Amino acid sequence: MTGIINYGAGNIFSLTAALQRLGIAYGMINRPEELQGYDRYIIPGVGHAGAAMHKLETTGIIPYIKQLDKPVLGICVGMQLLTDFSEEGNSRLTGIIPLNTLHFSEKIKLKVPHMGWNKVHYPKASALFSNIAPGTYFYFVHSYFIEFNPNFTIADADYGIPFSAAIQKDNFYGVQFHPEKSGEAGETLLKNFENI
Repeated sequence: MTGIINYGAGNIFSLTAALQRLGIAYGMINRPEELQGYDRYIIPGVGHAGAAMHKLETTGIIPYIKQLDKPVLGICVGMQLLTDFSEEGNSRLTGIIPLNTLHFSEKIKLKVPHMGWNKVHYPKASALFSNIAPGTYFYFVHSYFIEFNPNFTIADADYGIPFSAAIQKDNFYGVQFHPEKSGEAGETLLKNFENI
């Protein structure tokens, strides 16, 4: 069963609707003691990374997340929370994956936020993207991006500059796009995560 870490900063409804469509059983986790009994975890998130980090800290759950040895998937801001630092509010984050989350506007000449469908490429094989063709489009909505790093980037996209569309370190995964809003490809990715 999948546990959704519900810390008050996620678009829970669209995610749970997608999981229900796919027949993926899930439960809500609000406190550390509720982490038990799940096979994998999703950290959703929309909005401001600094504010999301503060909400996550108030649950007391961060030390327990860091100790998880089962698959964890961060989505959008949930992915950014896995990194060391965000320029959004100059915020220290969980530090699970040693990357930085940066703002687009100082680095590109394109409209920010980056919103809409964008091709995603997979420089290395990953179970998360099994049965999804390279160059498939996923749906993005974000003003901040995680720097590209070949050690942790398992999928990349380009919006004026290349950035991490998906990252992985050990059992921790993150996707910048919204799989729950990305049609068939997004549903395939959620099913792949269910099978990791």
